[in-house]
Amino acid sequence: MKVAIYGQTFNEQDKTCVWDLLEELKGENATVFIEEEFCMQIDGCLSGYEYGKFSQDTGLDSTFDMFVSFGGDGTMLRAVTYVRDLGIPIVGVNTGRLGFLSTFKKEDVRKVVTEFVAGHYSIEERSLVEVALGPDLEEFGELNFAMNEITVSRKDTTSMITVDTYLNEEYLTSYWADGLIIATPTGSTGYSLSCGGPVIVPTAKSLVLTPIAPHNLSARPLVISDDVHIRLRVSGREENHLVSLDSRIASIPNGKEIRIRKSDFTIKMIEYKSESFLKTLRNKLLWGEDKRN
Repeated sequence: MKVAIYGQTFNEQDKTCVWDLLEELKGENATVFIEEEFCMQIDGCLSGYEYGKFSQDTGLDSTFDMFVSFGGDGTMLRAVTYVRDLGIPIVGVNTGRLGFLSTFKKEDVRKVVTEFVAGHYSIEERSLVEVALGPDLEEFGELNFAMNEITVSRKDTTSMITVDTYLNEEYLTSYWADGLIIATPTGSTGYSLSCGGPVIVPTAKSLVLTPIAPHNLSARPLVISDDVHIRLRVSGREENHLVSLDSRIASIPNGKEIRIRKSDFTIKMIEYKSESFLKTLRNKLLWGEDKRN
């Protein structure tokens, strides 16, 4: 078994779960690679273990069986920029807060290995969206994709922006709002949900357009097929607006055409039988929690 381990930050209270994972992997004679910056942070945990290193550019390939992310959902989204189109299955160990993507409790980290070896899991393919800004705008480079959402929003102003929106070249509407979110099913439980968007199961073949604080009170989130090509053009009082791909943000001049579509590749998420999406909804959103029950 060949395993990659990644994290953005490391807290002392997480030492035990890192040790537990490494011990379990050692017991399975696994080949372990650790992201080079995270490796420096957990250096005190690595005595007695053999491991290689990887970075965003080198060290990973399609021969890996698993990519383990230590952190919250933001760390998982960052992990996607390492895996890209390599097809390495990802699992998240939650050392953060809410954890819709990083669902595994750090106290149960050994089960990440034992249940994987026992085959008590399934692979769920998550769709992504990508943005094209034209040859004169290459702010995102090769990392032009997002697993949660692509968002256009206002910059340096309290004034609203206007987002002219076309679906498959047919005019939909002009959103007069603080911005517009184009979310995947995975991202439906993130920023889109906070703005009143629907929860969509991860396997649905759809996207959702969710306006951010729209002035038109009749503007509501719209669920569309994920094979639709979206074209946006932003105007407003300032010269620039923001485009964000998950946590990566760029300033874009108003009037520039933004084209969005589903990516050609998917991200493979490991879903353990003990940690399903529906169980996560109940636990994280407290569905069914009522003093009357």
